Amino acid sequence: MKNKLEYIFFFLFAKLFQLLGLNISRRLASLVALIFYYIVPIRKSTVIENLRIAFPEYSVERIKDISFNVYKSFSIFFIEILVFPKLNRNKIEHELEFSDPDLVLKKFNEGRGLIILSAHFGNWELIPPAIGASLGINGLTIVKPLRNPYVDKWMNNLRTRFGNEVIPLGISLRKTYQSLKEKKMIGIAADQRGPEEGVKVSFFNTEVPVYSGPSVLSLKTGAPILSMLAVRQKDYKYKISVKEIDKNNLPQSFDESVIELTQRHTMHLEKMIKKYPEQWFWMHKKWKHLRISK
Repeated sequence: MKNKLEYIFFFLFAKLFQLLGLNISRRLASLVALIFYYIVPIRKSTVIENLRIAFPEYSVERIKDISFNVYKSFSIFFIEILVFPKLNRNKIEHELEFSDPDLVLKKFNEGRGLIILSAHFGNWELIPPAIGASLGINGLTIVKPLRNPYVDKWMNNLRTRFGNEVIPLGISLRKTYQSLKEKKMIGIAADQRGPEEGVKVSFFNTEVPVYSGPSVLSLKTGAPILSMLAVRQKDYKYKISVKEIDKNNLPQSFDESVIELTQRHTMHLEKMIKKYPEQWFWMHKKWKHLRISK
């Protein structure tokens, strides 16, 4: 019953924002942010603590300013998710632009498979449908199922528009590996905190556990890794930053190569976060080990 009630509210909000339209709805993001930052704060302390760890040189005022804008960014993300299922292919192409579409097509057409590595940045959920709509490439997206099955179905309908397929996290390794061997494209957001016993790399001058799966798959199959981050512009449109993660001059040891390649794509993400700090999802407990040690 709880899941159904949550979905009813979710559905009603979707209809409201769809009725208002994308432009008006985006302008309401500040109001939504005010509610969830001041009135019903969700993980506010986690956001502020994460920002303090990442930017120890910033003043309290600047940390507070960024933290509120994090909520505003997420509010825009949430509103867009509710509205985008009603947008047609032409509108989606108008709202999202790739920085280097030729590089994406070139790497895919090399026939080695392709790993699209995104992050919880800007509006990450729009990258798979944008690739399908604008570039005509279909692939598989690895996702973590949501707690509410009705909302999860909604999200998967968005993700699978224009021919993409969804693979649930946890049962995906064999199918993902096989898909890459079959020269297909797979996408994953791998910026959450990894298992404590797993690979650790430097992130904002701190050693953190990360998911090394994309690096392992790339090294085993030969598939290139393209980082794609949907960077929100001042007019609310998105420029999808495309960058190939360099695989040259890796260590001879496979395990060391996994760590080095993971470090490289993590450092690229860090660079982009420093440039657009409000657009990353700081609600993850990325530095949980530091809290435990205090």
